[in-house]
Amino acid sequence: MSTARGMLITLDGPGGVGKSTAITATQQALTAGGRIIHAATQPSATPFGQAVRSVAQCMQGRALALAVAADRLHQQETEIRPALAAGRTVLLDRYLPSTLVLQRADGVPVEDLLAMNAGADVPDLSVILFAQADTVLRRLAHRGTRHRFETDPASTQREIDLYQEAIPHLEALGYRILAVDATDLTPTEVAATIASALASRPATVIGPTTTAR
Repeated sequence: MSTARGMLITLDGPGGVGKSTAITATQQALTAGGRIIHAATQPSATPFGQAVRSVAQCMQGRALALAVAADRLHQQETEIRPALAAGRTVLLDRYLPSTLVLQRADGVPVEDLLAMNAGADVPDLSVILFAQADTVLRRLAHRGTRHRFETDPASTQREIDLYQEAIPHLEALGYRILAVDATDLTPTEVAATIASALASRPATVIGPTTTAR
């Protein structure tokens, strides 16, 4: 008996852009629309993923990039692909776009980052949230910084610029990019934009023994 493959939706964006609230609203909207959601994050919730998250404050450059890639590929095999094969829609907080920004900001060239992540599956939809730098900085001031990439106010505009620069590299890999300016949008409006984009992308059908991609 064949199973309708789920969809992989990834959300990325600069720290403070409102990604967490947008993900919550998107999960609610897609659930209301009848999808079974599997929410996940990168680094993963595994012990290794949490170790990667904790050392990201002190580990930098190629070492951190390799750790992030290793966690991503392990999570793909053990969590993401099985969820997709079961017909679930995977809503993933951060993916390769964040690597092409944060690890690049750490000095690792794009070509090296792409090589490290060569086995990462292409998502059905890659959402990148943007906002004006002053809006992001206000949100960070209200929320408080959470990692070293957010401590320098100048890094906010740099993050925004690097996300823009990452888009052509991602599109060359076959990514379907949905860039959303969330400056004046509520989380509900962001979720509606994502749901609308998904409506034109039906799930494919795979056999029970086929590896999901």
